Amino acid sequence: MAFDYNTCMKTLLLTLLSTWLTAAEVSLEVLGSGGPEIDGRASASYILWIDKKARALIDTGSGSMLRFEESGAKLENLELIALTHLHIDHAVDLPSYIKAGYFSRRSAPLPIIGPVGNKSFPSTNDYVTLLFGENGAYRYMSDVLTANSDSFQIIPESVKADKITKRHFKDFDLSIISVNHGIVPALAFRFDVGDKSVVISGDTSNVNGQLEKLSQNVNLFIAHHAIAEGYGTYANHLHMTPTIIANVASKSGVKKLVLAHRMRRTVGREEESLKIIKKVFKGPIIFAEDHMKIEVQ
Repeated sequence: MAFDYNTCMKTLLLTLLSTWLTAAEVSLEVLGSGGPEIDGRASASYILWIDKKARALIDTGSGSMLRFEESGAKLENLELIALTHLHIDHAVDLPSYIKAGYFSRRSAPLPIIGPVGNKSFPSTNDYVTLLFGENGAYRYMSDVLTANSDSFQIIPESVKADKITKRHFKDFDLSIISVNHGIVPALAFRFDVGDKSVVISGDTSNVNGQLEKLSQNVNLFIAHHAIAEGYGTYANHLHMTPTIIANVASKSGVKKLVLAHRMRRTVGREEESLKIIKKVFKGPIIFAEDHMKIEVQ
């Protein structure tokens, strides 16, 4: 059969055009860029936007519900709520979202993935039961744990992932790994949408090197920057210093770095942190602000 150059070129162009037209538009919005302090910032929370729809909500820190509403996101579009851990500034607004869902058009079940528990913290399943179970704080909404809910069912899952654990959703793939946050059971998450990827470190010291396993060649890396260099307190066992963040980003081949979970311990010391990180990591670095929306490229 004779080679038809024009036909081959048309086929190639149509294939490329089809790929371009169907390529997902992905962005990450910082709902809350702060920590547990009263400092004008909402606490930790993020939205993964895919083709202009909010598909995943990561962490539900204090003030995030208002930021969610301001963003124009809809509960009906969420495929997942993911909780890195159950500190107050990462999880306290969860019941507000579930209550708001009663007044939305959502009817599909909503998965909630978070860590397992220990002596000091409940598991994600227990946390949800403590909120909405028959003997829970908000027991009047206990039907949300059943398929017969007046609004929609929530389905909690407690995960311990010493190795990368994967879950598949309609619009994205989720990779999960357990990270060190002192005595607090904690997770880091990676979202892959086609060839675009986002990692959210959550709060971690990364003493066990888990983040490098999750973050290889990621397009956007959200690192929680809660302590400055040389911060010599117990917080060092909970959080990454700028040097540790830089090493993780460099070793992993991170394309763009965002420093979030900003606290008084780091606010005002941005130039110092930048100088330290830039010695090791050569890519773009952004300091997070509430409602900052970053395109994933």
